[in-house]
Amino acid sequence: MPKSIQSIQPPLKFIPPRFNAVILQITRWLLPLMLRLRLRPWLPAGIVQIEAKNAEVLVQLYQQFQAGKIRFLLAFRHPEVDDPLCMFYLLSRIVPQVARQQGIKLAYPVHSHFLYDRGMTLWAGDWLGWFFSCLGGVAIRRGKRLDRQAIQTARDLFANSNMPIAVAPEGGTNGHSGFVSPLEPGVSQLGFWCVEDLVKAQRLETVLIVPVAIQYRYVNPPWAKLEQLLQKLEAKSGLSLSPIDNSINAQPEIYYQRLYRLAEHVISEMEEFYRRFYHKNLTDIPNQDINSRLHRLMDTALQVPEEYFNVQAQGNFIDRCRRLEEAGWSYIYREDVADIAALSPIRRGLADWIAEEADLRMRHMRLVESFVAVTTNYLQAQPTAERFAEVTLIIFDMLSRISDTKTPARPRLGWRKAKISIGEPISVTERAANAQGDRQATRRAASQLTQDLQVTLEQLIK
Repeated sequence: MPKSIQSIQPPLKFIPPRFNAVILQITRWLLPLMLRLRLRPWLPAGIVQIEAKNAEVLVQLYQQFQAGKIRFLLAFRHPEVDDPLCMFYLLSRIVPQVARQQGIKLAYPVHSHFLYDRGMTLWAGDWLGWFFSCLGGVAIRRGKRLDRQAIQTARDLFANSNMPIAVAPEGGTNGHSGFVSPLEPGVSQLGFWCVEDLVKAQRLETVLIVPVAIQYRYVNPPWAKLEQLLQKLEAKSGLSLSPIDNSINAQPEIYYQRLYRLAEHVISEMEEFYRRFYHKNLTDIPNQDINSRLHRLMDTALQVPEEYFNVQAQGNFIDRCRRLEEAGWSYIYREDVADIAALSPIRRGLADWIAEEADLRMRHMRLVESFVAVTTNYLQAQPTAERFAEVTLIIFDMLSRISDTKTPARPRLGWRKAKISIGEPISVTERAANAQGDRQATRRAASQLTQDLQVTLEQLIK
């Protein structure tokens, strides 16, 4: 199990954006190397090619933006941690190149502000917050009901900065290139706020939201490495090892059976864990399919920290995870303690105790967080090497969280290509005008915009 937090921590301070053109340029120079090595030079895998569909749409948008005619937000899919690098490549390399081909001169920098999860700096280190800040990033606490500083900063940048802004409307990664998680309403809300701010300032720019989808493909299907990884996961889970047969490695139906067997075994182990040690009613239901069992297990896992933190189980799994994250952080990163060093020994000891216990309770939520999009239907619909790899790596993450002394780096299964698809811009200004300033109508329009954006992103990855 990864090292736990064992003591009270100071509050998580807001990290404001401090855009630095020099840091941006250095990052642009290093980007090809970062993509190929992913900052881990001992791993022979990375992203070797990025292609963009409809990049000319972004060229036109940047041209109009720099001419003061529009404001726009890039609403991009966020299936995995490589997405920011791909988006950076899109804006710093592909868009300027297409602009030159079309004879369009864009002012430097062709870049964007972006929102990122404040929690990233907790596992990556404070340097990441400094780095993202220099690139124009805005740290936001996803589970906080109203992160006023982050939201107000993003709102101001959207309306007034000399660069557009990028936001992942799913709120986090789901590990699936071929599935869009339910979108959060923040992107639509930012769009309508921007229209409102421009009207108040008597400005005439049109506000747009631009859907962007990112998908990954392996240069060569990594069946051999998937087989090796599956063997390791079977051993780690306590399953008897299946014999390696090179003649069937590339047969998806055989790999599906192996993966199904592993998933069923892990679910059974976790059901017994929660049944025995947390006294949860997980009675066997005859002929219950594995998707239903996984759904029930995830619900049970979230109940454990919800009961501890006294948090109501409302919304979908993602909503529940967000609330639990914020509840846990409130026990660890104590905003109610002005000076940790000034605490009496007994209060410090109790604060450390509660912080450690909160961290342990949050691990139940972290297990669920990785599985929000996992179903057997995803593999059955398209039994590709990419989808098998995605699900296998999610199971790797889960077993590593439980059994390893520290969180290991994900195995790199082979060289990959990224495809970025840019959809047609959605006019928020037009929808706000149709609402005619009526609050209820505006709420309905914002909700409809979220639904339309969801459909568009799903269409872009088909």
